Amino acid sequence: MALARRGRERGVDYWPGFVDALSTLILGIVFLLSVFVIVQFFLSQEVSGKDTALARLNAQLAQLTELLSLEKVGKSNLEDTLASLRANLAVAETERDKLKGQVEGAASGTGRVTELTTQLSAEKQLTARAMAQVELLNQQIAALRRQLSALESALEASEGKDKESQARLADLGQRLNLALAQRVQELSRFRSEFFGRLRAILGDRPDIRVVGDRFVFQSEVFFDAGSAGVRPEGRAELDKLATALVELDRQIPKDVAWVLRVDGHTDIRPIASSQFPSNWELSAARAISVVQYLIAKGISPQRLVAAGFGEFQPLEPGQSEEAYRRNRRIELKLTER
Repeated sequence: MALARRGRERGVDYWPGFVDALSTLILGIVFLLSVFVIVQFFLSQEVSGKDTALARLNAQLAQLTELLSLEKVGKSNLEDTLASLRANLAVAETERDKLKGQVEGAASGTGRVTELTTQLSAEKQLTARAMAQVELLNQQIAALRRQLSALESALEASEGKDKESQARLADLGQRLNLALAQRVQELSRFRSEFFGRLRAILGDRPDIRVVGDRFVFQSEVFFDAGSAGVRPEGRAELDKLATALVELDRQIPKDVAWVLRVDGHTDIRPIASSQFPSNWELSAARAISVVQYLIAKGISPQRLVAAGFGEFQPLEPGQSEEAYRRNRRIELKLTER
């Protein structure tokens, strides 16, 4: 019985703990997905609101333009009507003067005088009505001109706002380009100072040289053949490099996003070891070794980039030993992030 009891005590049930851990993990994943969906929803709402406002403004501008065109057409029609009424009025006045002359020159015929007087009265009434229509048309034209002036003012204000926005965008673009150019100039100045200081620290060695905007070390300075481990002699050179980088970081303003890119290169001869199946792996591993050593010496990882190029970016073509030696290298480039 004692043996049976000890057997039951050893049979611990781990299943509830595993289920709790799995449930917690699932709840965490669901929470993260919910947060992502909510953020995506608010972002889409913000973009949709801006697009809606822009479409509404474009629609209002199109409506104002169409209304202005209609008002101009109405104004032209009213002016044509007014000209026609004025011509009719002139004709009526001419007829009235003719009838008046006939009345005054008539020597006899009371009936004829009465008829002419009636015609004259009718012509006067016609003239009065024409004048009333002319006055009404003048008032309508004045109202249309006020509406047209208001529409033109609104259109000019809209065009002015559009021009002002475009001017602001152009000014911001110029300021941004100027700021970027200033940053590039600052970084170029610091790069020159850094290379000059590094040249002074490392001395005039044939296996270390400047090529364009890069500082080039032959791989033999840091590594043995086929290896990515930094040699003791190479560590001494990297210590000098780390000292120069620390001084440079103190001088460059914090808002300048600079990085030191460490590029690993090999020659064209293939390598096929268990540790490095290709030149890609060897060049990348060497660049990473340099970066890791500099980090250990106090350089911020945010200021370092490691890249491996294998044998695909040679400095010198050919298959001579000199070409192989020059193409096996580590390059340092101070650049923007």
